[in-house]
Amino acid sequence: MTPASLPVILDGDPGVDDAAAWLLAFASPELRVLGVTTTHGNVGLDRTTHNAGVILALGGKAARGVPLFAGADRPLLRAPEEAHAVHGHSGLPARDLPAPLRPPEAEHAALFLIRAARAAPGEVTLIATGPLTNLALALRLAPDLAGLLREVVWMGGGTGQGNRTPAAEANALTDPHAAAVVFGSGMPLRMVGLNVTMRCIAGPERVAALRAPGNRAGAVTAELLEFYADFYRRRYGLSGGAMHDPLAVAAALRPELLTWQALPVTVDTAEGPNLGRTVCDLYGVTGAPANARVAVDVDAPAFFELFTERLARLP
Repeated sequence: MTPASLPVILDGDPGVDDAAAWLLAFASPELRVLGVTTTHGNVGLDRTTHNAGVILALGGKAARGVPLFAGADRPLLRAPEEAHAVHGHSGLPARDLPAPLRPPEAEHAALFLIRAARAAPGEVTLIATGPLTNLALALRLAPDLAGLLREVVWMGGGTGQGNRTPAAEANALTDPHAAAVVFGSGMPLRMVGLNVTMRCIAGPERVAALRAPGNRAGAVTAELLEFYADFYRRRYGLSGGAMHDPLAVAAALRPELLTWQALPVTVDTAEGPNLGRTVCDLYGVTGAPANARVAVDVDAPAFFELFTERLARLP
């Protein structure tokens, strides 16, 4: 690893904002993507895996040769839930999308995570932008993984209210038991939750800026974000969609764009209205030790400047 090339694995359920996040990663020379891994979530595993192949085809030179691994097709204990209202039935509601260049590898995503971490102890960062099922499975198979990853950066949860239920954010609720395994593992963990991602809204001017360079990746991302914006206008009265997953990639690239607080975080796994809630002890009332660095503020204009500049580099 060189200072300018952080080895990362991208794990997610693409998905509109996962696609935008992964394109940001491929456009950023500070990151060296070792592989992409898919899970259930925004749509089913067959679609998220297909969509990952599409994103790799859009990603330019940095995405060439990056292997793709399919992972969990359902949560650890609960029935799968999808988010067609937000991401469409395909997960990537855009025209003129390229076909995947090759099929996924035969190896399961959880096994790849273990293999990659053991090959470079303390070096690999996992950027997770979906349910944490793959990572939880890997931890069950190889508990030593908790001490082998450099860091996990997860887009999920939040310090306050949810978006899938009043209490729970979507990635946390989709597999709360997996999130509980990860937060209880002791691994280095950063959480980029709704309390910061809902401050990063891709309104019309920001979407137009993505189209301005005239490249295919920018045009596709703009079209995806316009579809995504419709839900956010109807549900939240906002001018565009929240850039949840791209902010997690930005956190790995430029952690100084966010303000971090070390906090004890637990995940509610009891059936009921608080299922999937990430309980953040902001005031230290429990006296429990911190197990995560939680994003509590963000420089949204600087984030969008980074995002727009980087996507303009792609073909």
